[in-house]
Amino acid sequence: ITEDQYCKPETMYGCNKLYCEHLGRYYSGYYKRFETNNINGLVDFRAIRFPGLISAHTLPTGGTTDYAPEMLHFAAQKSPYTCFVREDTKLPFMVMTDAIDSIINIMSVDKEQLSKTVYNISSFSASVGEFKKIIQSYYREAIIKFDMDEKRQSMVDSWPEDVDDNSARNDWNFSPVFNFEKAFKDYLIPEIRKQYA
Repeated sequence: ITEDQYCKPETMYGCNKLYCEHLGRYYSGYYKRFETNNINGLVDFRAIRFPGLISAHTLPTGGTTDYAPEMLHFAAQKSPYTCFVREDTKLPFMVMTDAIDSIINIMSVDKEQLSKTVYNISSFSASVGEFKKIIQSYYREAIIKFDMDEKRQSMVDSWPEDVDDNSARNDWNFSPVFNFEKAFKDYLIPEIRKQYA
């Protein structure tokens, strides 16, 4: 989906994010518009809509997309994990290093290059089953089970499986370093193994 599609979130978290985006749009384009000496664009507002973020260094805190990093951290600690969504659930994700780089990149671009104030970005979309499979390829003894929470499942079912980030790629050269396989092979697994060694 694009930045302009499905903008009626079903959670307070989503409503607040959209509200902040609208405030930013207002202050960057319409603030003090009725004043005699109005200067448009006094505020340079830029926002990124992140997908689920996975860090090798920060433990997840129970968010709805945290099943992916929880699954990984539990496996590394040799603890069984029970996932609260269905195995076929699919959402967009990104590793933390790509997220940080994207913030730096969007802040570094001249405002004139930006066609919008809010940008989707993503690195890969993967199902819970795909996460389970790749994690168990590194941690063969990992126990990952499923016990769907209907309320949380209904929430993720209202979210997109993938997002269109072409505007970010075209306007400020967004280009994540890590795809799904590379994220595990070159970042998550080596860093998490160091952390739990």
